[in-house]
Amino acid sequence: MSKKNFFFLLVFVPFFLYTGCNKNSKIASLKEEKLFTLHYGMFENELRIPTEKEEEFKKSSIYMEDGMFYIEDSVAKKIMLFSSYGDLVQVIYNKDTNPTPSFVANQPSELSDENIEIVTQKAVEYPFTNLGSLTADRQKNLYVVDNLPPERYKEKDSIFLRQVVLRFKADGTFIDYLGQEGPGGTPFPYIQNLYTTSNDELIIVCRTLTGFSVYWYTTEGFLKYTIPLDTDKLPRLKIDENITQYVSLTQIVPDSNDEKLYLKIDYQVSERDLSSNVESGIEFKETALYPLDVTTGKYESPLIIPPFEETETIGYTKTIHKLAYDFLGVTDSGWFFFSIGDATGYSILMVQPNGQRVISKHLNVDQQQTLSQPFCLSRKGILSAMLVTNKEATICWWRTDNIIASFLK
Repeated sequence: MSKKNFFFLLVFVPFFLYTGCNKNSKIASLKEEKLFTLHYGMFENELRIPTEKEEEFKKSSIYMEDGMFYIEDSVAKKIMLFSSYGDLVQVIYNKDTNPTPSFVANQPSELSDENIEIVTQKAVEYPFTNLGSLTADRQKNLYVVDNLPPERYKEKDSIFLRQVVLRFKADGTFIDYLGQEGPGGTPFPYIQNLYTTSNDELIIVCRTLTGFSVYWYTTEGFLKYTIPLDTDKLPRLKIDENITQYVSLTQIVPDSNDEKLYLKIDYQVSERDLSSNVESGIEFKETALYPLDVTTGKYESPLIIPPFEETETIGYTKTIHKLAYDFLGVTDSGWFFFSIGDATGYSILMVQPNGQRVISKHLNVDQQQTLSQPFCLSRKGILSAMLVTNKEATICWWRTDNIIASFLK
């Protein structure tokens, strides 16, 4: 079987029965640490707030590692790099949609002890067109999704191929762009997310008409694996054949240390009216996290993720709705993070690698005042977010890594 392109032989294995539910810690709110604030405006260290004339409300992205924050402003078409203290270290910007950074315009012609701090800030021009996801590797190389010019779009199987992944060195120098085959290759279909591994390999997760395609690249940018994941070939529940089941692959996240993908699959089943034997609705059944060995194409035993339970009260009647969590990612130590929005913020689920423990926590976020809140999970297990309101954007984090460290001791 070729490593570069292969379809997977599904290996069905018994579900791993989740034993951690009775070991959940008491649900408590995590302390939010506000790091710095971004104002709205045209300056290099500000965000551009979309106006009513914008075609769509574009949410900026955030990525944090080792205390450095990469913040993407898709409206202004720029990427800013901040320290955890809010100091702007670097900006890569489209000169047609941004003024020249003030520290460039005011940069002295000669260095001295007094002005050396000013010139440590870096500004790089790049003609971004339509920014998407971004990530960085351990060498601080930056990867960001962007569109090619319209005249370079391609079409295949009724899908427009227009996105590529731009690569920049740590100092902001442009390297090249990656397409499907590698440097300068065919554009991708819609890119849902980007990831890097502990050895700086890049994984690109794309949406397709039939499911997903995952592209795995070496540190040099050469294609290592192409992994098609069609919805109709996913593992299914072992239930009565007369019950209709709906299988939804919602998120794919690579392992940081092994050549493995984690597939979050949600299962729903049909409900039947007992008197008429007619389907009367659909109910959520369960979420399974399937590890997929990229080298063999075989699924390992899944981890069953407990649902989020929401109680609805109408009069004297209480109804419990079971909902699926979103998959935030996995840490270097193997902890899985999940989240779901609720009335007062976000419920967070932290699952130990062996499934023996589930930790439930809560993030207090004012949903009514927040326009968007992109999250990021670092390799060490720190949750970060950019809380965007109509006045400003606040960069904050929750030190969930300390919870993980307490169990590793």
